[in-house]
Amino acid sequence: MSEHPTAKPKPALLKWGLWGAALFGVAAVVYIIVQASTNPAGSGDLKALAKGEMAKLVLPAEPTPAPVTSFLDAKGERLRIADLKGKVVVLNLWATWCPPCQMEMPTLAKLAAHYEGKPVEVVAVSIDKGDEDAAKARAFIEKNAPLKFYLDPNAKLPFDLKPPAVGMPTTVIYGRDGVERARLSGDADWSSEDARKVIDKVLAEG
Repeated sequence: MSEHPTAKPKPALLKWGLWGAALFGVAAVVYIIVQASTNPAGSGDLKALAKGEMAKLVLPAEPTPAPVTSFLDAKGERLRIADLKGKVVVLNLWATWCPPCQMEMPTLAKLAAHYEGKPVEVVAVSIDKGDEDAAKARAFIEKNAPLKFYLDPNAKLPFDLKPPAVGMPTTVIYGRDGVERARLSGDADWSSEDARKVIDKVLAEG
């Protein structure tokens, strides 16, 4: 009885197999490049920007829409973050009794000025209670143009955030869809290049 020798791959099949593997690898690399270019502002990118003045930046564990809590504008009319949908919103919660809040406010004013004419809104909401303190807050904001005066007279907004704000100041960045992208507890220099890079990333999401 004759023995059957072990089958060996034919040179032609081996050649085509190697070419196929190479083409597959090239396709995978192209796919990765395309994905990176079409998603320039992913959460991973924002995390990478949490340095310098933005070192305390924290990304939400899951998509969290802005609370439906309303606050007052300079005319006393009610407003919600959802009313600003279509813009990147930099929500800053502050009070006149908070020295770090007052220290960073001029930098928020510079941030607002930098993005004038673009779909970015810096919303500094005072949680001061009482007419006297609210008047102080209004006067302080008037010295920090182009910021507008907003007031949460019942101080509900900090507690309605998910998770609630841990102190003042707290700044929350919302994308154009009204979903929280990042948050920073404590003061920071919002006029810095570090801050603009973060806003630019969120703005690029479209």
